[in-house]
Amino acid sequence: MRSRSLVLTLALVLIGGFPAHSAYAARTTADDEAEEPFQGRTVQYYRPEACKKCHEEIYNQWKSSMHAKSTALKDPIHEAMYQMEVGSPTEEGVKHKKSQTYPVCLQCHAPVAAMEKKTKLDEKEAYSNGVGCVVCHSFAHFKGIKKPDGKYQLGQLAYQVDTEQLYGPSGISYTKKRVPKGSTWPIPVNHPQPIKGSKASLFKSNDLCMGCHDQRNNPKEVPLCMTGPEYEKGKAFINCQACHMAPTEVVNKDGEKVKVFDHTMAGGHHDKMITQGVALSMDVKREGDNFKVDITLRNRLPHAYPTGAPFRNAIVRVAAYDKDGKLLWQNYEKHPSKDDPKAFLLLALGKDGKPVMPPEATEILNDSRLQPDETRALEYSFTAAGVGIVRTELLYHLLTPPVLEMFGDKLPEEVKKARVAASAEERFES
Repeated sequence: MRSRSLVLTLALVLIGGFPAHSAYAARTTADDEAEEPFQGRTVQYYRPEACKKCHEEIYNQWKSSMHAKSTALKDPIHEAMYQMEVGSPTEEGVKHKKSQTYPVCLQCHAPVAAMEKKTKLDEKEAYSNGVGCVVCHSFAHFKGIKKPDGKYQLGQLAYQVDTEQLYGPSGISYTKKRVPKGSTWPIPVNHPQPIKGSKASLFKSNDLCMGCHDQRNNPKEVPLCMTGPEYEKGKAFINCQACHMAPTEVVNKDGEKVKVFDHTMAGGHHDKMITQGVALSMDVKREGDNFKVDITLRNRLPHAYPTGAPFRNAIVRVAAYDKDGKLLWQNYEKHPSKDDPKAFLLLALGKDGKPVMPPEATEILNDSRLQPDETRALEYSFTAAGVGIVRTELLYHLLTPPVLEMFGDKLPEEVKKARVAASAEERFES
C-alpha cells in the first residue's frame, strides 16, 4: 500500500479513526514517501498536514486557532507566564519553580509533550503543534477532571487516550480491517472496526472541552479558570460546540462553498466571539446641561463574561464629547478600578485582602463579571455644557494593567490593545 492511500485513510479521522502502532518515535520528512509512513507511530505523532489532504478547510481553520498556538513557543501571553512560573520552554527537565513538580500547564498547552513528561517543546513537531488534530480526536472517554481521591487530572489526563485510533462525531472508527461477517452490535470498544456509542456522544458534548476548560485551581486551591462551574450555574441547554464550533460556510480549493464545523474554535482572542457575547443598550435623558445615562448590559453566554484566564477583563466607558469630538466628561479618569469599580468587570484574586498575581492568590476578592445570562443596569449622571455626543463602549482586554506593566515589553501590540465589544451612541443638537 502506497503512502497516498494511507494518508487518505488518515484523512477520515474527523469521521472515525484507525489503528496505528504503540511505539513513540519522531516523524521525519522521508516518512511521507515510505511504504508504511506510520509504521512504529502512535496516532499522537500524526501531523496535522496529513489531515489537510482531505480536510483542507478544517486544517486552515485550525492553523489560525489558539489551539494551534497553545504552547509557550507560540502564545506570547502563555510564554510570559510560563517563563515566570516555570522557565524556558526550550529546555528539558524544567519544573514548576515553587512546587518543583512537572508543569501542569503542559497537560493542556502541549499535551503530547505532557504524555511523555517532556518540557523541551521544540524537540519534536508533535510537541510544538500544541492542541493538534489528533489530540482531541484520540479521546475515547472523558474520565472527569478529578480523581476518586479529589485531586485534579487536567488536560489529556482527564481522558482515556487512544494511541491506536482516532475518532469523530459520527462514532464510526475506520480501520484497516473489515467488520467480520456475522458481527452483531454492540461491538466491544477495543475491537478494530466501526464503533457506535460513547465516541459519538463525547464529540457532541461539553465533555470534549472540559478537560482543559472546566476548572483550574492554583496551588492554594483558588480557582483561576472556572468556565465549567459557570456553565453549570447558568443551566444552559446548549453545548460548547454550538457557539465555538458552529457550522460555517467556506470556499474550498475548487471554488465550491462547503459547510464545516468551525475549527478556529474562537474564544477570548477572537473579535467575533467578543462582540457576540454581550448586548449593550443606552438611554440618555437631557435637561439643559444635565444628563442622566441608563445603560443595560446583557450577557448572552451560558458562562461568565469574560471567562477563562483571570487576566481577562472588560471596562464600561461612558463619555460625553462636543460636536467636534473633544472629551468633556468621562466616568473615570485613568482606570475604573479606583474611580468607578462598577464599570470594571473582573474576577479579582488576592492575598490578605490585596490584589496579587493569580498563582499567588489565596482568595477571591471580588467577581464583578457578568454572570451567565445576567442583565445588569448601570446609571450615570453628569453636568457638562456643549455636549454633542454621548457614547458608551464596552472595552474588552486580555490583560489587566498590572500584568501589562509587568510583561508589556515582551508582548505584541495585538494582545495589549483593547477591543470594542459593544457600543451605543446618541447625538444632540447644540
